[in-house]
Amino acid sequence: MLVTVSWIALSIGLLSSLIIVIDIIKHPQMMGVMNVVWPINGWFFGPFALWTYFKWGRLKAKNIEKEDDRGKSAKVFVSTSHCSAGCTLGDAVGVPIVAMTGLTIAGTTLFAHYTTEFILAYIFGILFQFYAIYPMHKKKGAGHAIKSAIKADSLSLIAFEIGMFGWMAIVHFVLFTQPPHPDQITYWFMMQIAMILGFLTSYPANWLLVKKGIKEAM
Repeated sequence: MLVTVSWIALSIGLLSSLIIVIDIIKHPQMMGVMNVVWPINGWFFGPFALWTYFKWGRLKAKNIEKEDDRGKSAKVFVSTSHCSAGCTLGDAVGVPIVAMTGLTIAGTTLFAHYTTEFILAYIFGILFQFYAIYPMHKKKGAGHAIKSAIKADSLSLIAFEIGMFGWMAIVHFVLFTQPPHPDQITYWFMMQIAMILGFLTSYPANWLLVKKGIKEAM
């Protein structure tokens, strides 16, 4: 039953991503990096990502002129989506690296996943943030954009990984006698859930960063 549910969940997520990609090709975002962010969110948020994209993402398409009537909650949601997409990409890249190398830390692959995926998520998260900041502040230079990206994304990224890693620990130590492996569909369903929980733990951090003026509401 779990395998069937996993296939359904992954298929819905990938279909949601595909629908967003098709629409973005027709209506590209004003901020280029969001052309990548929205489809990634579709993978783990599924139909909810579709709803948020067409409700809030489309407002920022280059060839669609609509009044931006999003409230603060929606803008923080988009900022969190941006952060979460970078984390998700880093985590997704890290999984096969650990799997193919057989890397372990303290005798377990879980800690190897934690380490590898945190590093990659941080790199991709900063890159995503850089490409959101730099186009708006080119006169201040790339160095300024990198520093601002680190300042804006570090807390939200750590908050995301707390939610994600917490769920991974539950999967590894509690839910399964033998944890699923990356070559099993169940593993990626568990990762979908991990990304959703990471998003939820990252949202308050993004709210705080926006409130303090450290991060711009997107």
